[in-house]
Amino acid sequence: MQKILFTILFFIPTLIFAQSDKTFTYENKIYLPNIKTVLCYNSNKEQSLPVILLNSAETLTFGFDDLLAGTKNYWYTIEHCTADWQPSRISSIDYLESFNDDRILNYRYSSNTTRKYTHYELTLPNNQIQPKIGGNYLLKVYEDGDLKKPVISQRFYIVDSQVAVAAEVSNSMQVEDRNYKQKINFTINHSIPIANPYQDVKAVVMQNFNPNTAQINTKPSFIRPNQLVYNDLTTNDFWGENEFRKFDTRSLRYKADNVKDIFRDNESVNVMLFQDAPRNTSAFANQYDENGNYFIRNTDGRDDRTESEYTGVLFTLNAPAPSPNGEAYVLGRFNNYTLSKENKLLYDASRKQFYGNILLKQGLYDYEYVWFDKATNTIETKPFEGAFFQTENSYQIFVYYRKPGARWDTLVGYVNLSNKPSDRR
Repeated sequence: MQKILFTILFFIPTLIFAQSDKTFTYENKIYLPNIKTVLCYNSNKEQSLPVILLNSAETLTFGFDDLLAGTKNYWYTIEHCTADWQPSRISSIDYLESFNDDRILNYRYSSNTTRKYTHYELTLPNNQIQPKIGGNYLLKVYEDGDLKKPVISQRFYIVDSQVAVAAEVSNSMQVEDRNYKQKINFTINHSIPIANPYQDVKAVVMQNFNPNTAQINTKPSFIRPNQLVYNDLTTNDFWGENEFRKFDTRSLRYKADNVKDIFRDNESVNVMLFQDAPRNTSAFANQYDENGNYFIRNTDGRDDRTESEYTGVLFTLNAPAPSPNGEAYVLGRFNNYTLSKENKLLYDASRKQFYGNILLKQGLYDYEYVWFDKATNTIETKPFEGAFFQTENSYQIFVYYRKPGARWDTLVGYVNLSNKPSDRR
């Protein structure tokens, strides 16, 4: 057991610098192992959701680190997408009033760090890339001006605000689920003519900006003058889940929240977290979290972006495997809630423990453990985290409208709400 622990703890995930895939996928994805810590948010508030208003002063901040350091020739472009994140297949002339692509020229080298890297950053819209219609967009970053060398794909949203969305969070209407699930009811108030709401309007509801939870609404429960009501008894039910677990690596000089040990040598830094226990059988315990978010912070230096260290973070979960055919993962917004080899946990059946080491930049992190059941092809947090109606979650509602005869979906409404009234905005 000591040998296994030593191997995991002092193993920084190896970077295999292989050629990337040949094409982009329409999701948040990193295509090269040397690319880390992709950030994309509304510039008005750090780590807010990547949503901005069309024709406003709002901008998006996008950034990432290259662990190969040095300077690379990174280019980027954006593409308009449908409500379900497929290419709209319209000309760039239809959605851009500027150039099609540009090179990322804003970059800085790391300093005072054990692992060297280069931080790249850009702001959208800018003088070169200016969207002119609302909708879903995919930001594509690629090498040497060659779209066949993908580096990053990142989703973001531009709202052409034409409708208002009123929403509330309540208990599930299903009696057996009232203590475990949260239900979203919402109404779209509009003044635009909608000839066929069942065909022209789609509303996507998401929990904690986790794409794995997205539910698509195509049929309103009631149609009233200038209103579409979505409050069907069986739709938009979400497991309440639990408050996120968290850890704090803002400083590597002392052990902060949930950090058990810090190991440092000339080549790497490793952080061991306290062992986690399953919370599926315990009572709900309220604690403050960031609904899965994370923040890059470094109290030991001056610049969070370029002086923050990369550390191997050891996660340990003391729990039996929920089923014989499945896998456990550590998820959060820091990895876009994506099941990947990097955040997959190893299982020691003799000790009933899961282990994993993930390379992460210094900061504050929310995380949770999930179980991927291969038999049912489902992702669940309940086996490790439990589910409680009392859990504070944020919910995002995106409303899309396609005019009769139009060739693309326009994002015409958006709301971000919480089941805590004081947090709604």
